Amino acid sequence: MQNLSPTLAVAGDASAAPAGHPAWQRLKDAVEALRPLQSKDGSIDLVAVQRETVDPLVDTVRTAIAELAPLFPHDAAYLAAVQADLGKWADTGYREPDFLDSLLAFQPAGQREDGLEHLVVFPMYTQNGNPDRNLEAVLLKVVWPDWVAELERTRFDNPGYLGIAFEDFTAGYDTNSAVLFPETVAVRQAPDRFTWGAIFCDREAARFRAVTTSAVTQLGLEIPEDAQSLLEDQERTQQTFVLWDLIHDRTHSHGDLPFDPFMIKQRSPFWMYGLEELRCDLNTFKEVVKLEREGNKRARDVQYAVLFDRMFRFPVSGDRVRNYDGMGGQLLFAYLHKNDALRWRDNRLSIDWDRVADVTNELCAEIETLYREGIDRPKTAHWIAAYQLVSKYLTPHPASTWAKGTEALPLDIADDKALRKALCDAVLPDEFPLSMFFEALSKKLSGVIASTKGITGANVQGVAA
Repeated sequence: MQNLSPTLAVAGDASAAPAGHPAWQRLKDAVEALRPLQSKDGSIDLVAVQRETVDPLVDTVRTAIAELAPLFPHDAAYLAAVQADLGKWADTGYREPDFLDSLLAFQPAGQREDGLEHLVVFPMYTQNGNPDRNLEAVLLKVVWPDWVAELERTRFDNPGYLGIAFEDFTAGYDTNSAVLFPETVAVRQAPDRFTWGAIFCDREAARFRAVTTSAVTQLGLEIPEDAQSLLEDQERTQQTFVLWDLIHDRTHSHGDLPFDPFMIKQRSPFWMYGLEELRCDLNTFKEVVKLEREGNKRARDVQYAVLFDRMFRFPVSGDRVRNYDGMGGQLLFAYLHKNDALRWRDNRLSIDWDRVADVTNELCAEIETLYREGIDRPKTAHWIAAYQLVSKYLTPHPASTWAKGTEALPLDIADDKALRKALCDAVLPDEFPLSMFFEALSKKLSGVIASTKGITGANVQGVAA
C-alpha cells in the first residue's frame, strides 16, 4: 500500500467545479471497480481477490480525495480522516471497514449554508437503495434557504437536520435512496448519539413532481392553480421538501410518545412504524396549516406535497411485504374518502379543497389520541388498539389472524418476549392489501415510478410522464 499522508494535496486544478474535476472521475471509477470485490459487510476476501488488484484502487481513492480536498476547506479534518481510515482499512487486510473516526469528523449540520458543497466518501448502505456496505462517493450541496433557516431558528428547532441536493454520486445512489444518514456507515461501534441527518430534497422533489403529474392526469383530478405551478417548479418544490422534512424529523421526538419513537431496537408489527411515519407527516401538515393562516405563502405548498405524495406515490411504491409507508398512504386516502373530503366517481378523482385540511387534521388528532392513551397501556394492548384504528379504515386480509380479534391471538403466552414475537409472527406480510382503487392506480403509475430510480433535480425533465 502506498504510504500516502492523509493530508497531502496532490497537484491539480483546484479551481475546477468538483463534479467536473478529473480527480472526481478517477475517484468514481475506482469506487465502482471496488464494488464487485466487496462482501455485504464491506470487507474484501483477499483469498478470492489478489491484493495487487485492491491496493491500487484504494490508493486512487485516497489520492483523489487529497486532490479534491482544497475545494472543501470546511471539511479538511473530515477528508484527512477519510484518507486515514482508508489506510487503516488496507492495513487490516480489508476486513470489515471501520470509518468511525471520519464519521465523527464529518459534521455538516454545523455549517448550514445554502449552496455549500461537500465530498462524502464512506463504506455504507443506502436506505431504499443498496443494502450492502459498499464504498460510496457523493458530491452534494446544502439546500438551506433563508426563509427555512428563519423558521428553524424561531419555530421548528432541529439543529441536526439539513436539506441537500445531488451533484454526482456512485452506484449506491443510482437507486431510490434519498437520504444520507450516519447510522448507515460501517463503524466499529455506534457513536453515543447521531448529530445530523440529511435528506436529498432534489430527488424527493423530482420524484414527487413526476409521479404526481402523472397521477393527476391519470385520475382526471382538477387541482388549484398554485398546486399546478408547484409541480412545474423544481427549485420551489425542493424548498418545500426541506420544510416538510425539517418538521417531520423533529416530530419523531415531540408529542405524547408511549415508546421510543424511532423503534430502533424494537420489533413491532409494521403498522406501528406506519402510524409513526404518518403521525410525523400529519403533524407537519397541521403545523403548515397554522403557518398558512398566519400568512406564510409557502405553507400551502407543503400541504399539497404531503397529500399528493402520501396518497399517490406511497401506497403503490415498493413491494407489499410489511410496507408501512404504503399502509400510511392508504390510510390517509381511505380516511379522506370515508369522510367525503375526496371522491372517486365516474372514473375521476375530486378533492373538496375547502374541507381537506380540516379532515386531514382530524386523522392527525385520532393518531395523537392513540399515542396519548398508549402511555397508560401495556405494549400488547397498544398494538391491538393501533390495529383497531387502522382496520377501522383499511380492510385487513381475509386470512388475517389479527382481524379475528383478541380471542384469535396467542395472548396466553406468559413470557413477554415470546408473546411479542408470536404476535409479530401472526402478522401477514401484506396485512392490509391494496384496495381496488390502488390496484388500478398501481398499474397506471408503475412505469413513471420505475423511471424515477436515480432521479435528481437535474434530470427530472427526462422522466416518462
